[in-house]
Amino acid sequence: MAHEMPRIYPDQINRDLLYAWGAVGNKYEKGDVIFTEGEAAKYYFQVEKGSVRMYNMSHEGKEYTQGMFYAGQSFGEPPLLLGETYPAAAVACEASVVIRLAKNSFQNILEEYPAVQRTILDTMARRAYQKAITARDMMISNPETRLQNFLRQCRLQAGNPPGLLQIPFTRQELAHFTGLRVETVIRTLSKMAEEGKVVIRERKLYC
Repeated sequence: MAHEMPRIYPDQINRDLLYAWGAVGNKYEKGDVIFTEGEAAKYYFQVEKGSVRMYNMSHEGKEYTQGMFYAGQSFGEPPLLLGETYPAAAVACEASVVIRLAKNSFQNILEEYPAVQRTILDTMARRAYQKAITARDMMISNPETRLQNFLRQCRLQAGNPPGLLQIPFTRQELAHFTGLRVETVIRTLSKMAEEGKVVIRERKLYC
């Protein structure tokens, strides 16, 4: 039996607490922009339903995915806390509801609830560590190694379940995550499947 990656996580900050402090839940359709790269960070964001992708676009039109966020997960905190602009854009990947809380209310919650502050710090530290790992992997020219490292991170995110894990991303999305060309991803995965390093069934990828 194959396992699936989780799409619902415990609330980063309890949603009832967020709403009590004046948060609003905004609805987005697939492709709707939540914020753009270079926009001033003014709000705390947390996914209530659906999924959100943060990404950069190169001058050549090539996309690189910085992260995917699902129900319960927050995104975009570092520039908010630093008073900076967003280094990437955020877009809804499907019909979604995203909780938005004003910066001053978010800061007040951190001051009033030390446990929430510790949780946010832990999350930011973990994401900074993952970013460092990703940056290291981007320096690796071997496509197979890049993909293997990304799939390993997927398993860790899913709790490293026994047996096969279904990877929910398309070949194009894998290219966006790894900085590879989609043709390279397709060719490399086919080779890995032939060697028994991954499993491809009905066009679905398992590792």
